[in-house]
Amino acid sequence: MGIDALDARLITLLAQEPRLGVLECSRRLGVARGTVQARLDRLRDREVIRGFGPQVDPAALGYPVTAFATLEIRQGQGPDVRRHLAAVPEVLEVHTTTGHGDMLCRMVARSNADLQRVIDRVVDFAGIVRASTAIAMENPVPYRVLPLVQQAAD
Repeated sequence: MGIDALDARLITLLAQEPRLGVLECSRRLGVARGTVQARLDRLRDREVIRGFGPQVDPAALGYPVTAFATLEIRQGQGPDVRRHLAAVPEVLEVHTTTGHGDMLCRMVARSNADLQRVIDRVVDFAGIVRASTAIAMENPVPYRVLPLVQQAAD
């Protein structure tokens, strides 16, 4: 269930200019409007494209500190821990993992001192046994998918 070159071109175009309409996409890609609409519908149905919302920079909102916490959780507490973490606004994402910890949590804070408050809120739950936190210094390769899109179309 891969993508082809036209899908890749469409995804790239929308990633670069997310506010483009279907008609303008069809004009720039040199294909019929119906083709673009059908491709978009198919890509959304398959969840290749998950949304068209704005990309928000937490630092611009006043949360310049990013940290990653490896969480060890009590067995059988996964669903409760997930609900707890989802209720903490500073928790941006959580992944379940293999290895030393059970979950990897990306969080933001207003300052290093504020990070302690966020960590305290995260670990203030009976299902979390231990947390190990690392502060991100910089982000030299931000989250990206376009190189993967290009590779998937090859």
